[in-house]
Amino acid sequence: MNAESLTPIDQYIYLSSLLFCIGMAGVLLRRNAIVILMCIELMLNAVNLLFVSLSTYMGDATGQIFVFFIMVVAAAEASVGLAILVMVYRNTRSTDISFLDKLKN
Repeated sequence: MNAESLTPIDQYIYLSSLLFCIGMAGVLLRRNAIVILMCIELMLNAVNLLFVSLSTYMGDATGQIFVFFIMVVAAAEASVGLAILVMVYRNTRSTDISFLDKLKN
């Protein structure tokens, strides 16, 4: 399959799938909390790209409304996540999340 045979919507779908997979791999494989938060944001932006491209392709504004709500959730996630990360860093002087399993006891 070459690039000329793909429609523009197919290219957006492949790009958003690639970005989502990169974000998911980062969440599953990395141990740094800052990198994990960035990968979650990458996954949310991949979904936003897909919603906007499909919304434009179909001529409906519903996908763009979903993007607005996803952006609100992403902002809340970033603020709460960074606040938790700052408190963990103040107590442990590290952003490595591998030691957080010790907080169970």
